[in-house]
Amino acid sequence: MSADFVFINGQVITVDQRNTVVEAVAVKGNRILAAGSTANIKTFIGPHTEVIDLNGRSLLPGFIDAHLHLTLHGTNQLAVSCKDPHIESIGDLLTALKQKAAQTPPGQWVRAWGFNNTKIKEKRYPTRWELDQISTEHPIMIIRTCGHISAVNSKALEIAGINEHTPDPDGGKIERDASGIPTGVLVETAHMAMFEKAQYTEAELRQGMKLASDAFIAAGITSVHDAGGYGPENMRVLQQAIQDGDVKVRVYAMICSLNNSDLFVQRMIDAGILTGCGDERFKIGPAKVFIDGSSSGPTIATREGYTSDPDNYGILYYSQEELNEILGTAHEKGYQITAHAQGDRAIEMLLNCIEQALKKHLRTNHRHRIEHAGVSTPDLIQRMKKLNVVPIPNPPFIYEYGDGYITNYGARVNHMFPARDFIDQGIIAAGSSDCPVTDYNPLMGIFSAVNRVTQSGVKAGENQAVSVMEAIRMYTWNGAYASFDEHIKGSIEPGKLADLVVLHQPILDVPPEEIKDVGVDMTMVDGEIVYHAD
Repeated sequence: MSADFVFINGQVITVDQRNTVVEAVAVKGNRILAAGSTANIKTFIGPHTEVIDLNGRSLLPGFIDAHLHLTLHGTNQLAVSCKDPHIESIGDLLTALKQKAAQTPPGQWVRAWGFNNTKIKEKRYPTRWELDQISTEHPIMIIRTCGHISAVNSKALEIAGINEHTPDPDGGKIERDASGIPTGVLVETAHMAMFEKAQYTEAELRQGMKLASDAFIAAGITSVHDAGGYGPENMRVLQQAIQDGDVKVRVYAMICSLNNSDLFVQRMIDAGILTGCGDERFKIGPAKVFIDGSSSGPTIATREGYTSDPDNYGILYYSQEELNEILGTAHEKGYQITAHAQGDRAIEMLLNCIEQALKKHLRTNHRHRIEHAGVSTPDLIQRMKKLNVVPIPNPPFIYEYGDGYITNYGARVNHMFPARDFIDQGIIAAGSSDCPVTDYNPLMGIFSAVNRVTQSGVKAGENQAVSVMEAIRMYTWNGAYASFDEHIKGSIEPGKLADLVVLHQPILDVPPEEIKDVGVDMTMVDGEIVYHAD
């Protein structure tokens, strides 16, 4: 049988059970035909076979990001980026927002994303009154890099009906000045409610989804687990974008919206749309809610006070009883369940919920998940192992936010996103970026899992470092396992989907500190080359 594509003379990292490294791969249609030596694979070359000489470069299974926000990343490209190097102060940001407002019709939203108060010159958020100087006709919203806090102007507060008499919502906070007047800074559920008000049009959602998919494909990502966006409409529009070919990455869509996620979960339960419904391009994932806040905020729920603020234990969205009811019902109905749980207190609550749900309705292959699993101490890891839970850590958080983690959590950084402990305990943990919270580049995630170093060069929990091969598995086979797909993707083996990525270098030979700079030369999805570097 002749192949459609043959890759030869490479460092082919199969990520099979033995982590076999071979030289060549043959692809027929949308499937892997064979993998082995160059000599053996050359026997599949026919008159119409396209032969690609890797010249020693690495060929891997397509990367799987097990937790990101596709639509959020895409629509962010339509807004001001606070991560742009030239934005170093609030003044710089106000200038950029003023330029954006001048291009935006009155009444429409002016947005910025990626703001980090700890890295801006003034070390604070802009106030509503500063934003009012830009415009009182446009609602303005600046979203913190974590996606859990925002700063807005008076027009936005007016739209949301927030004034000095508005009480703080459960699980959130409306920051106020000494007179009780809202400053424009909204935390957790207060932010999420405002975020829902600042809706994009369907055309903008579609545009953003295509931008995100193109970016992910260029980074070698062939599958994503989408962790939710702008409510139920997000899922409908996303399916249409996939059907029309605008989104080329495969999507495992969590049942979650950033605001009132419990209501969305209940709506899907009532509709009878179950985890696993769909096909190889789009499939329904777990029912998901938020338990606590942001690790960099910091607003995560911890069992002990923050090192930087001993009286602060973070924010909880639900009580244990409420969580048990929401996700316990989803488990009973047959759903995979998960929750955003960063702090050890939140993780403990989710494990309590899963344990109770399994006692009431035993399921052996549930693969219930923990999104982020930020502060996973040894006692919690033992419970994860016992319950066969799949944690979804974010290795690149260590690089971008690790300096703040050391300040806010002290020695607990040694148990944050603990890939080494997960692997040593036989727990299957899938790597993720939580993009746009941090860089979606899987090579950055692999770099961070291997090096455990912050942007300032400080080691942060280096006891949790893993090998390059172990990190690659987190971003391939383990991601497939987390979505019940390890039989069709996540490794280069005959019969599996031809989702592949060619790197610019042989990654196993690259110095660990240089892995984040390795480029992607080619991406294949479903047997089709969908990206080729210039």
